[in-house]
Formats: sequence, C-alpha cells, structure tokens
Amino acid sequence: MEFPSFWLSLLKHFLLLNLFLARFTSVSAHRTNQEDFLSCLSHRINDFTVEPRVIHTPEDSSFLSILTSSIQNPKFSVLETPKPVSIITPVQTTDVQSTIECARLHGIHVRSRSGGHDYEGFSYIARGRPFVVIDMGNLRSISLDVDNRTGWVQTGATIGELYYEIGKLSKSLAFPAGLYPTVGVGGQFGGGGYGTLMRKHGLSADNVIDAHVVDASGRFLDREGMGEDFFWGIRGGGGSSFCVVLAWKIRLVDVPTVVTVFDVVKTSENEAVRTINNWQYIADKVPDDLFIRAMLQRSNETAVYASLPGLYLGPVSDLLTLMEEKFPELGLKIGDCREMSWVESVLWFIKGESMNILKERKRTSRSFKGKDDFIQKPIPETVIRELWKRVYSPEARLAKIIFTPFGGRMSEVAENEIPFPHRRGNLYEIQYLAYWKEEEDKNKNDTKRYMRWVESLYNFMTPYVSKSPRGAYVNFRDVDLGMYSVVGMMNMKTKYEEGKIWGVKYFKNNFDRLVRVKTSLDPMDFFCDEQSIPVMNSVDVI
Repeated sequence: MEFPSFWLSLLKHFLLLNLFLARFTSVSAHRTNQEDFLSCLSHRINDFTVEPRVIHTPEDSSFLSILTSSIQNPKFSVLETPKPVSIITPVQTTDVQSTIECARLHGIHVRSRSGGHDYEGFSYIARGRPFVVIDMGNLRSISLDVDNRTGWVQTGATIGELYYEIGKLSKSLAFPAGLYPTVGVGGQFGGGGYGTLMRKHGLSADNVIDAHVVDASGRFLDREGMGEDFFWGIRGGGGSSFCVVLAWKIRLVDVPTVVTVFDVVKTSENEAVRTINNWQYIADKVPDDLFIRAMLQRSNETAVYASLPGLYLGPVSDLLTLMEEKFPELGLKIGDCREMSWVESVLWFIKGESMNILKERKRTSRSFKGKDDFIQKPIPETVIRELWKRVYSPEARLAKIIFTPFGGRMSEVAENEIPFPHRRGNLYEIQYLAYWKEEEDKNKNDTKRYMRWVESLYNFMTPYVSKSPRGAYVNFRDVDLGMYSVVGMMNMKTKYEEGKIWGVKYFKNNFDRLVRVKTSLDPMDFFCDEQSIPVMNSVDVI
C-alpha cells in the first residue's frame, strides 16, 4: 500500500526536528564542557605555576598568532579550519598534567604540538568535537653529556636547535635525524625520524634510550615507570596515540671530524634518467658511510633537472676512490665536493650560511601535499622517464620527487625492534611533494589541482611499489589512506577495523602489537586523532 504523502512529510519534519534538537543539545553541552574545562584548568594551573600566561583563549589578542606561529603547512591556516577552545603553552610538567586531567574530566580532546610539521595538521586540528592544543614550544631545553654520549632533549626543541647544541660541544658527535631544522623533535622521534645518517646509524627513534611522558591518567613516567611495551610504542608508533612526551633521552653517535658533501646535477633528460636508474641499483648497497639521495624538480618554467646530493663520512680522497669503484656513472669530480664538519654539512644541505640559522623558528610560506612509497625492486627506466615528464606539469612548478636510499643500518635492525617496520628489503623510499604559494589557499579550486597531481603520480606508481600492504611512513601522514568516521555518521565497522586500513600501511605486522599496547595503557582512548592507534574492539568514534 502506498504511504500517504502527508505522513511522509510529517515523518520528514519529525526527523529534522530531532536532528536540530540533537545538534542544539550537543552544541550546548560542548559549550558547557569548554567553560568547565577552562575553569578547571585556570584553578589548577594558577595554583601551581608562576607563569601568568599559560592559558590562551580565542578572546586573547595573541591567540591567533600563537596558533599560527608553527603551522608549517599554511593550507591549515584558513578561516574554516577548526580552532581549539584554548592553547596551553606549558612551562613545567604540572601544566601538562593539569591540562590532561581537566580535559579528561570535561570531555575535551587534546592535541600536542612540537614543531607543527604534521603533514595533515593533526598536532593542532581536531574535527567534530572541542579540543585544546598543548603547544610544547616553551619546553625546549637541551642538556648534552659529551663524555657519556647522551643527552636529554625536551619535546618543544627543534632538530636545528639540537644540531646547534651538538655542534657547539663537539665535532666528532652527531645525531641521526632529519634535514629541516624547524621540525620539532616530538613528532620526528615519535614517528621514527631519518636523514643523512640513517644508513650508518638508523632512525632517530633507534637512538632514543629513555623518555619522560604524561599518560592519560596525568601520571609523570620515565622508561622504568612506563614499562618496555609503552616505551616501545612511543618510538616510531606515534607518541601522541599514547601520551604527551615531555622529553627524550638520546644516544649521540660518532662521526669523523671531517666529512665530505657533494652534489651532481643532470639537466639532460637522457642522462638524468640513466643516472637515477643506475642509482637505484647501488644506493642501498654501497658502504654505510655513504648516503646519496636523488631528486627531480624544476629549475624554472621550462627546465627539469635531477640532483644527487650526498654525504660521505670521511675525506674527499676516500670518497672519490669509492665512487669510481661503486658508481662511476655519476661522474663525481673533486670540484663537486667539499670537506667540512658534520654540523656544517647540516647547513650545507639546507643552503644555510650561519650556525644561527639552526636556531631560527621560521614559518614556511608554502603549502604542500605529500605522499610516499617504498620501493623493493628497481623500477623500469621507462617509469623514471615518465616521472621526469610529469615534473613538467604546470602543477609541478614547485614540486619535488625525492628518492631516499635505505640499506646499511636500516637493513640490520629487525622490523619489530620498534614500531617503524620498513627495514630489510626496501631499496629506497620515494616521496611525491607538491608545493604552492600560501595565497593560493584562498581558492580551493586552485589548490585541488596540486592535490590531483600528487594523487595521479601516486596512482601511476601503484604497480612498482611495495604491496600487501602498500607501505607508508607515519611521519609523512596521508589522510587519503583513510580516517576514522566522525561523530554522528553511520558506520558498521569498529574503530579497530577502520584503523587497520591505514595502520598496517604505516606499521605492517607491528600494528596489532601497538593496538594491544594502546588498549592496555589508554583503554578509554583518551589520546586519539583521525589516524591514531585504536583500542581493541572499540566501536566508539573520535
């Protein structure tokens, strides 16, 4: 029997009214929660800190400047991006503990930010519920013990600040981390962290030996207090899924007092394609003192070029002998090389002139979208040629395709030693990056074309990259791999089932152990974001 149109109309209005009331109730509850949270926080922090400005709300004139100060992907600075109910800039451990305790008590989501380089902005954005940002920038002290080759680095410090402090004290010590000095140690160490020393000394996380954290109950813990499973999880599993990391204890590594940097540029398509093709057969197999990266990018509106910059842990004479034996096709000449100290090599890679640049906290003016893959067997030369051609696209004017070699120490550490699993069997990692000017973010149609360029490149590479799963690096976070359903959306999957979709890409067989650790430590899933480690059998959404 046909349902009368009157009753259909009545049912429609009833459902709309219920939806409105639910949203109104939710908004009212959120507003009450926010007020109660701020009241709780003001009381606790004001009782325990001498710093007058730890809590920053949208009513403060400085709120937006603090929020945007370390947003290192400007596309997330636009007005429609969700904003926190408060930014906390802790100056001591109790400030973090108070924030966690009040947030848990009043249902406020927590984001912790170190340097603000999260590819998808998860360290300062949450969707679907009120949240607070704990900006760790004030907790940035670095204390190094040269005699014992160790150091404590607070989470708010940057990689550049760490390099600067090492360089002041020693020319024969270093630390394996990334190239970009404004990256915060919190996210980098928590996800793995690699750079020019990775083939010799592994990841940043491989060289973390202790940590100070605040857990979901507000407890301050060190390695002994947290236990080995907890400590395992935060070194490469993304610390923000488990706690707020306050500081890392690191093991410094030995380097020669003289190292050699070099760069070879190929502007001819045929020569560039041939050189990169040769590179992929040797880059993971040369001695671990040698790191050679390859890149494709544009030099101007009409020209593409390949560059192969590298670092050798030794003098130029030894490097030239080694290259003549292992990679003569590169055509390395003594004029392409420079001898210097390790910390000076850090400056060389970023084209810096002064050590003071390592301490500067600059905000980038370029937005970006990135994806990455792991290569386990050499890709055909025709594919490299196609990559070269795609950099000619109008959307690739500022783009980069970066090939990072593995092998060496990266192949010696077991896949399950820490959560980062991409070890033996990977020749190199390839990253596809599109950049555009910040002002272009005002028009979404302008920025979508850059996204499509990256997506098209990623899809093109599907037959040639790691499979089952197609691997990804958690520090190059990518929401296209999937996100948890937001509050109010119908979803038949548990959070574990959703999280496994991208979790196995980031962590492979380590994903289930991370879930067990998470379930044991944070069963109520307090520390969560759009791609965080889920708890076992949870049906809740974030």
